[in-house]
Formats: sequence, structure tokens, C-alpha cells
Amino acid sequence: MLYFEDFAVGSRRELGSYLVTEEEILGFARQYDPQPFHIDKEAAAKSIYGGLISSGWMTCSIMMRLLVLSTTGKSASMGSPGVDEIRWLKPVHAGDTLTVVLNVLDSRPSQSKPDRGVVHTQWEATNQRGELVCTVKGMGMYGRRPA
Repeated sequence: MLYFEDFAVGSRRELGSYLVTEEEILGFARQYDPQPFHIDKEAAAKSIYGGLISSGWMTCSIMMRLLVLSTTGKSASMGSPGVDEIRWLKPVHAGDTLTVVLNVLDSRPSQSKPDRGVVHTQWEATNQRGELVCTVKGMGMYGRRPA
């Protein structure tokens, strides 16, 4: 079990990797982000992307899945007060393998609720070529280690 105290400022944790498939790109986009370069191969080929790409929201969802499976799901997580910044830096194509890393930027114990603390993080997703494709800055609340 990971607690607030386990998220040391400056630490870096690899969250895992994920292979993005065309079927997932199409299914996610049809449901949530039906822009032509996400749902139509011909239109995507004529776009500035030169082919079908993942919705940025799907990329963030993949990152969230890896975070929960590797870290948050094994922690005293109390949820998140929010995300401050998302950057979609490069398109994600079918066949790309994303690897996600969690960087701890800052942490502080709660002043008003001593059973928890807030951890500020940046998530970074890179593709199989080592190119940074997406970053997310946000925060999470974690329970303090029991005495």
C-alpha cells in the first residue's frame, strides 16, 4: 500500500506500457470524439496527420488506466481535486506503444485534515520511438501512513 509519504518530491515511477489499436481508436472516437481524423480513415489520410490518430482524450484515458493499475489502485488514494494542464504534443497512431512515467513535482500535508496530503504530479507518455506525445499536470489526495 502506498501512502502520501511514499511520493517523494523528485521521484519518478514508470507506470507501464500500452499498445494502441485501430479498433480502440475508432471505438473511443465514435463514442466520445467523432472528429474525422479519429473515425474516418480516408479523411484522416487527407488531414494534417496523414492517417487515423487517437483522440487526445483516449490518450489521457490510457494514461489514467496505467496510473490506476500500477499506483493509485495500490494506494490510499482519496481521489483528485483536479488537473491543471494537459498537452497533446504529437499524434498517437494505431500500433504505437505508449509508456507512461509519473513524476512527483511537489507534495504537502493538509493543514486542515491531518489524515491526508496532496501530491502534485506530471504524467508523461512517450511512444516507442521515445517521443513525448502527451503530458498531464495534476494532483492527487492520499491518506497519510497510519501511526
